[in-house]
Amino acid sequence: MNDTPGWASPGSAPSDGKGTEVPRPSAPADDAPSGTWAAEQPPAGQWTPPGPTGAGPTGAGPTAPPPRPGAHTPPQGPGWGGSWQGPGWGGPPPAAKPGVIPLRPLGVGEILDGAVSTMRAHWRTVLGITLTVSVIAQTAILFIRRYLLPDPPSVDANATGSEALRQLNESLRYNLLDSAPPLLVTMLATIFTTAVLTVVISRSVLGRPVTLSDAWAEARPRLLPLLGLTLLLAVMAAAIMTAGILPGFLIGDTAGVGLAFLGLLAAVTVFLWLTVRFILAAPALMLERQSIIASMRRSAKLVRGAWWRMFGILALTWVLTVIVALVVGIPFGIVAVGLDDGSLSSFLTEGTTEFGWPFLIVSAIGDVVVATLTYPLSAGVMALLYVDQRIRREALDLDLARAAGLPGFDDRG
Repeated sequence: MNDTPGWASPGSAPSDGKGTEVPRPSAPADDAPSGTWAAEQPPAGQWTPPGPTGAGPTGAGPTAPPPRPGAHTPPQGPGWGGSWQGPGWGGPPPAAKPGVIPLRPLGVGEILDGAVSTMRAHWRTVLGITLTVSVIAQTAILFIRRYLLPDPPSVDANATGSEALRQLNESLRYNLLDSAPPLLVTMLATIFTTAVLTVVISRSVLGRPVTLSDAWAEARPRLLPLLGLTLLLAVMAAAIMTAGILPGFLIGDTAGVGLAFLGLLAAVTVFLWLTVRFILAAPALMLERQSIIASMRRSAKLVRGAWWRMFGILALTWVLTVIVALVVGIPFGIVAVGLDDGSLSSFLTEGTTEFGWPFLIVSAIGDVVVATLTYPLSAGVMALLYVDQRIRREALDLDLARAAGLPGFDDRG
């Protein structure tokens, strides 16, 4: 493992079936062979098992064999022989923590705490990335909505029959056209921030500082592959949803509506399963320098057997993201409507929403604040889930400990 965010060569992971050797802690300082007794043994009849209070036959404690030269001897503090509460004997030692997470399998709280700790420890870098990208993205969305999108169609609340269906069809087409450019800009912004923030998180796990220029230099060569991965997953999702609802639309009438609904449920189920299955593809692509298809296979291998756990953590992250978005976005929305009452009045009287500059600007500021807070949380959870699964499956904690320069680890496999 090197000290860059790759940690190990892509083909060396045990889960890939290309090798099972992982680095181990260095051997103890003494070179005496383990499992051998000292030459001198205690005389027969002088060894007595410790009693309930740990006292020997004379009340002064158990009589133990003399230690061999150079051997490690257990602590002889209070509790020896009974409660095992001397220094170092109360349980396994705590895992090393060179950075934002301990180097062992992580719990849900530790993953979320690691993402938040990364934001705090590297706030200048994280804020510089997310704020810059969010401002550019929201500015682009603002001008697209103001100048490039057509005016919303008027809706007559009293329309019936074919006229009502026509208005509904126009409204649906406008909503799709209105949401497509912002979704595309948001996707590009998410790709950029995920790429750079994954590098930041990989350094924070090792407890190493990282600047914005360092993170950009590491992430830049992987932006195009990450874009390809995102587009491929988006095309897969669109194909699944189309295959689910298209037969119902082709049939038409009441039976077609029922079939389209069942197809939509099936498509959503398959889409959700594939989303969790490939959720670690982006971290694998970034940190292991994998290709698009290889990163998808890597994610499927790491998620195998842990689908429900991954789904629960991602669902919790999504709920937290929605809560943050609502807490921050609702006040900005209220202020935006208050400053631009023309949009509200046109909606109430004509059924249209023609937003003015005050509404668009205040809403964009709110979206920038929301994105600045939620992008690092989502990217951090995905990257730390990847680290956690590799620790559980491939003993990545040993590689990380060695890369962090912790004592007791060497380069031997």
